[in-house]
Amino acid sequence: MSRIHEALKRAEQDRAAAQGVHAESGQTAEVAAVPAAITAVPSQLPAPSTAQLNQFTEETLMVRCVRRNWSPDVKTMLFYQSEQGPGREEFRTLRSRLCQMREKQPLKTVLVTSSLPKEGKSFVAANLAQAMVRQQGRRVLLIDADLRAARLHLALGTGLTPGLSEYLQGEADEFGVMQRSAMESLFFVPAGRSSSNPAELIANGRLKVLLSRVESLFDWIIIDSPPAVPVSDAGLIANHCDGVLMVVRSSATPSDLARKARSEFDDKLLLGVVLNGIKRGRSVYSQYYGAYDRPVEKKLHRGRA
Repeated sequence: MSRIHEALKRAEQDRAAAQGVHAESGQTAEVAAVPAAITAVPSQLPAPSTAQLNQFTEETLMVRCVRRNWSPDVKTMLFYQSEQGPGREEFRTLRSRLCQMREKQPLKTVLVTSSLPKEGKSFVAANLAQAMVRQQGRRVLLIDADLRAARLHLALGTGLTPGLSEYLQGEADEFGVMQRSAMESLFFVPAGRSSSNPAELIANGRLKVLLSRVESLFDWIIIDSPPAVPVSDAGLIANHCDGVLMVVRSSATPSDLARKARSEFDDKLLLGVVLNGIKRGRSVYSQYYGAYDRPVEKKLHRGRA
């Protein structure tokens, strides 16, 4: 009789004796008894395969991540149109500010949100990611975590599925929902199909798993979330991020709602505020680059919004 069989039989007999029941000869052990038997003979357990240990490597990323032909909206995806022009230098400066912050604190996963819809958070998230991959050797993952009103796939000109929703529901793995384009260093996870319970999906723990598994493959992870005031999603996602950027639209965002959105996040997480949609002529860069209808200004500090 093998050691495993003996251990299983002994565990079953002990369990039956404790309940005042005599174990019948040849009776099979229940699942509850298996862990005890396994710990008794660890040498019999198969070792993890090399593939399991080394699944999340750069080589695996490049092989398994699907390449798609994106057709970006060049009116809003600034860096696809040209390297120079209105708005681009602001995003380079925003990138530089974040890099400076990273010298003083752990900073890789950045959440971009706003207080209300239509303030430009997706615009900021997408162009910030594009500015970051312009640095030599930088690889960036852009995630559309707005499961309620996904927009990033439209701006990038790619498909909506499979995406984050499918991953959170356990229908696809990390590489199955990730795609890349001709811009080699920019990777994208779309939102996926719509769900009737987005907050529950965000809170089910799989987002944390996704980020922890792929973070070593990227220099930056930029997450676009729903607005912070109407729904709870942004606050839930922020729990898994290193910092939060608030987007405020010039002459549009009510100050009381901006303050309320700010209060949803811990002071230690708030990196600063991006002012979007300033009027023509107000940007300091307009004298060099001309007017553009959606410039941004950066205000990265720890003060109140």
